[in-house]
Amino acid sequence: MRDSPDGPRRSVGWTTIVILLCATSIALPAQTAPLALVSTAWSPFTNARGEPRFALDLVEAALARLGMTANTTIVSAAEFNSSLVAGRFDGSGAVWKDPDREQALLFSEPYLENRLVLVGRHGADVSAKVPADLTGKRVAMVEGYAYGDAIDNAGMAIARSRSEQDSLAQLLNSSVDYTLMDDLVIQYIVSNYPREAGTRLEIGSRPLVTRPLYFAVKRTRPDAQSIITRFNAQLRGMITDRTYHRLLHVNWIRADITGDGVPEYVPANDRAGTSEPKRVYSLFTASTMPMKPPEKTGFYVGGSLYEDWARVPARYKVHYSTDLDPGRSSASIFTFRW
Repeated sequence: MRDSPDGPRRSVGWTTIVILLCATSIALPAQTAPLALVSTAWSPFTNARGEPRFALDLVEAALARLGMTANTTIVSAAEFNSSLVAGRFDGSGAVWKDPDREQALLFSEPYLENRLVLVGRHGADVSAKVPADLTGKRVAMVEGYAYGDAIDNAGMAIARSRSEQDSLAQLLNSSVDYTLMDDLVIQYIVSNYPREAGTRLEIGSRPLVTRPLYFAVKRTRPDAQSIITRFNAQLRGMITDRTYHRLLHVNWIRADITGDGVPEYVPANDRAGTSEPKRVYSLFTASTMPMKPPEKTGFYVGGSLYEDWARVPARYKVHYSTDLDPGRSSASIFTFRW
């Protein structure tokens, strides 16, 4: 019996389809397992889900753009370094550099900066330039903050507090002379409690301690360099599309978005306000990022860069509400009692 005219064609067709399906399945990347990260509870930067964890929120947002997820295990400060360097974890979403860690880990570009700023009661002298200037003073700091020898050996009497809210309460009831708070927390207080901050607090104009914060991955992972390279590539876009603003709960950010070494001002939305901003959160300071000498700082509004505030079009100079919108991060937000 002769073959039907359609017989060989059907046979070749199905074979081709099967081959194509196999090739497609090979080309598609396998589901990437979540990165197993480790951190300490260090509010507001790292914490369990449902608590303020701004640094981990940023890292997870950047990884999501890469099609990756991460699970962070919270350990004690005493366990952290050994767990990070020699333990079962892939890395950490929020870590400082030191020589031992650099041998074991690949570090991203800094994506955030920890800055301790001096806060006193209204009228207090907050002109200290280094921690040693506070010798003999009683200073509240959140338990778990470890900013190194500059703080530990400064000669101040450190009163360990349970939280930033507790530190502020100790300051306001005169249990301590000062508190040292991270600049990000101060930005939140000034933005959300402007009257109380202006009438009850005196805030230093410069940080006493500055440490850049990194995402790091174990060198032993075959894809470690790829993860770090792709993570770094997301950072500028997360500033210009306002992901940073949303997750850090700030209305203005100062950062170099053009790569020329000169930082620009970026608002949280295109309702930039009726006047030039008085307080802007800087992602990095000149001490940790190689900046050019001060020049005119541009304003990035509506997808365009303007040389100065005067050149920003009037359509963007409209009232901007400082109320937190529901689209911001789901982490618990601070509530300070005055």
